[in-house]
Amino acid sequence: MNKKHIICWLNFLLIGFVFVNSPILLAQEQTITGKVVTADDNMPIPGANVLVAGTDKGVVTDFDGNYSIEVSKDNAVLVFSYIGYLPVRMRVGGNLEINVALEEDVSKLNEIVVVGYGTQKKSDITGSVSSVKGEELSEYPVLSGEQALQGRAAGVAVQSNNGGEPGAPIKIRIRGGTSINASSDALVVVDGFVGASMPPPEDISSMEILKDASATAIYGSRAANGVILVTTKRGEIGKVTVELNSSYSIQEVSNTLDLLNAEQFADYRSTYSENYSPGTANTDWQDVIYRTGSIANHQVSFSGGSEFARYYVSGTFFDQEGAVINSDLERFSFLANIDLDVTDKLKVGLNTFGRRNSNRGISTQSASGGTGSAGVVSSAYRFAPDLGVYDENDEFTINSLGDDIDNPFAAATEKVNERVADLYRANFFAEYQLLDGLSFKTTLGYSSYNVILGNFTPSTLLSGAGVGGEATIENERETNIITENYLTYNTEIDKGELTLLAGYSYQKDKNEDSFAGARGFVTNSVSYRNLGGGSTYLKPESSLTERELISVFGRLNFEWDDRYLLTFTARRDGSSAFSKNNKYAFFPSGAVAWNMGNEAFMENSNVISDWKWRVSYGVTGNPSIPAYGTLARFSEIYSVVGDQISNAVAITVLPNDNLKWESSYQTDIGIDVGLFNNRLSITADYYKIDTKDLLFARPLPEYVGLAEPFQIQNIGELKNEGFEISFFSRNLVGEDFKWSTNFNFATNKNEVVTLPEGDDIIIDSSPGHFLQDESQILREGEPVGSFYGYVYEGVIQEGDDIPEGFENEPGGERFADLNDDGIINSDDKTIIGDPNPDFTAGLNNNFKYKNFDLNVFFQASVGGDILNYTLLELASGDANATTDVLNAWTPTNTDTNIPAAAVREKRITSRYVYDGSYVRLKNLSLGYSLPKDFTEKIGFQKIKVSVSGQNLLTFTDYPGVDPEVNYRNNNNERSNTNLGLDYGSYPNVKSYTVGVNLKF
Repeated sequence: MNKKHIICWLNFLLIGFVFVNSPILLAQEQTITGKVVTADDNMPIPGANVLVAGTDKGVVTDFDGNYSIEVSKDNAVLVFSYIGYLPVRMRVGGNLEINVALEEDVSKLNEIVVVGYGTQKKSDITGSVSSVKGEELSEYPVLSGEQALQGRAAGVAVQSNNGGEPGAPIKIRIRGGTSINASSDALVVVDGFVGASMPPPEDISSMEILKDASATAIYGSRAANGVILVTTKRGEIGKVTVELNSSYSIQEVSNTLDLLNAEQFADYRSTYSENYSPGTANTDWQDVIYRTGSIANHQVSFSGGSEFARYYVSGTFFDQEGAVINSDLERFSFLANIDLDVTDKLKVGLNTFGRRNSNRGISTQSASGGTGSAGVVSSAYRFAPDLGVYDENDEFTINSLGDDIDNPFAAATEKVNERVADLYRANFFAEYQLLDGLSFKTTLGYSSYNVILGNFTPSTLLSGAGVGGEATIENERETNIITENYLTYNTEIDKGELTLLAGYSYQKDKNEDSFAGARGFVTNSVSYRNLGGGSTYLKPESSLTERELISVFGRLNFEWDDRYLLTFTARRDGSSAFSKNNKYAFFPSGAVAWNMGNEAFMENSNVISDWKWRVSYGVTGNPSIPAYGTLARFSEIYSVVGDQISNAVAITVLPNDNLKWESSYQTDIGIDVGLFNNRLSITADYYKIDTKDLLFARPLPEYVGLAEPFQIQNIGELKNEGFEISFFSRNLVGEDFKWSTNFNFATNKNEVVTLPEGDDIIIDSSPGHFLQDESQILREGEPVGSFYGYVYEGVIQEGDDIPEGFENEPGGERFADLNDDGIINSDDKTIIGDPNPDFTAGLNNNFKYKNFDLNVFFQASVGGDILNYTLLELASGDANATTDVLNAWTPTNTDTNIPAAAVREKRITSRYVYDGSYVRLKNLSLGYSLPKDFTEKIGFQKIKVSVSGQNLLTFTDYPGVDPEVNYRNNNNERSNTNLGLDYGSYPNVKSYTVGVNLKF
């Protein structure tokens, strides 16, 4: 084994927390000193790497660019490198002083952008691509990279599915929802692994958001909703660098509802309930369930390497105590990236990622908040304030009005709801230079995701009392294997450059589920871990599904004279989920661009530095159907044959042999402009997306006799159209004071173009105990998710001429008789709100003065309506209420819009539809970096401390708890229609954070 191989394997084996240095002292050992400066202005470069070639011995230049390193041979070679500059190799040759001037790397200054299966210079991009750097994503502590992306890129909407709940799933929409029943989630690709979960933001080097078909079509059938490419950090040539990021945050709920206290509640109830007997307590149930939460986030990383081997290894611990009692999350994760240059032609690498999430959760966002099933937050709003946690018998109190529900403290502390999820992912790659300009790359990836969901409802709660307690456990396992192989050819043709890509991909997903449960426990001192302690067993269930995707893909990029650009992309996908008639589909795209800024007539412009026009058109797909969604499906039933009970099966869903992919036809026209020597950069895009052959769960007549009377069909068309613009400005670039601004703005208009036979489709998303069946509507020419109900016209006054219908007495609710037939009924329902915002925006300002830095980040959403089920319920008379009812109509208080106190049906009306516009101070942080001369004396490259606040201010007229709402929208088939709904969600939180960053 030669010396190169020995060094390569030593670098691989010595990754970890302990690094052993055993220098061999030779007689000729000598000290080399010198200085590293920039070639253009002779300025010193602090932090440049100086490495003895062929070894792992290296140093870093000090603040003045000086270095000192020991070498053992006169023929040793020193390698000088720094990010953004071309590396330089210098032979010692007996010299004791070697000074080096590094030249700027034009490709780095032009910014290299990751695209599907490769990279490109930003100036050569023909599609719509937004980039977010890692330092932006880690400005404040968040659980995932998805959360950190919020407000960072135009046209990208990021929202938690359940407020500030620890570990709540995140929904990402790029240019709006492109479907009705199928998923509109963006495709996430991490280090080439398609469909991966995001790592912690501290481990992310950059994110590229691919928006239009030119950028996304290389991913074909899964790219209709956009693609997010995540590149994690990697090691660089140089000595070992250790970095520690640590922060601690305290959290509090961002807002609460103004509810009646016990005295106000007693007065309110007595106005319409003669039999009401007030309790003796005065309990603020929001105070009972809310607490001061916290986040501890610690990450340590090791990186470095030689010419032949580089590594980056990190570990992260994230511990969150939620702002609601008995809710928390612990997360451990690790990431390791190894890159080896085996020969001059062969490069191999391994990316690994592992994570364990341990959640202890509470019930929120209850789909049915009736007897015994209210969520913790919704019950805190509803529960009578004149009752305490315990009654006179020292048992948990039960609500004294409306549905019998557990008090919120009991619901939060008695029920066990635990979730443990383990994720492991590994992706190996090898790249070989076959010929000059021709390379081959192969990848092999594997991921395993295992979840245990455990629940125990004791007999101290209503839902467990009648069955002696109930315990359930569910196991889920998902495995994913992927291999991709592709050739890349690059050559120069006169003034042009041609790049060709051709590849093959295979991916297989396997999902396994099992369920078991029991009831009738002798004691509540058990959990879901002891199902054998129950006397009655629930019906066990298990399932297995598999699906495969086989693809071939190709891309052509041609650039001529730094002015004219052409891209053509094509992919053919075959999926096992689709029927024999439509297993394969073809997804092409094309784009052209003109770098007008490089034309001769622009050379003398003192204002315009760059100007590029882009136009693209293409087709992408959406395969979001179940693994066997085109086949007939059966379910088990019990049948009686004679006097014997027998097992039988019944058809659940009808087959559809002609089902095929949804297809999105996308047009994008954009410009990229640089002004004043690129002090100001502007990117603007107009886009239009027509989604056809919608994967639609079409209802069938009930007489067909199916358990689920619907069939998935390709019916309907949807349109998204919008405008995006981003600004980046270096406002001040002085030596001591710097100020830069990022601003993004996006609009999106969503419209249903066609539906089956043009008929309206009515949807219900209200909580089950509301006993409603209509809350939203799909109608041609209207946005998806439009609210549907009655138009509220205020309070009935004495002498008013009122149509027949619901209430006719003074003080009652008055509704619009839209068809003027003198009767208020379902014919008077209409569209009463649009949950889709008119525009979204983000404004990020970074200031730097000497060693201080300040970040001010605002995020905004304007124009989207919210249907608030919580306020509807609190005004229905069978729960506590907000203080608004203190201004309710009475014979002596008629000048009001609030009807008289009464028990009312929970109708969907415009009274509970509100403007959800808001502007939020998302982050405010101040940091201080200790002077370099001090940190270097104590052995550190960097010491930075910071204080910050998140969600500190929210400017909104929305009367609910928080305008960032998401109810019954768990990234499932209802995720496109259930928009702008508010009911019993985990509250959003404000955070106050202190942090430290150490690098040595």
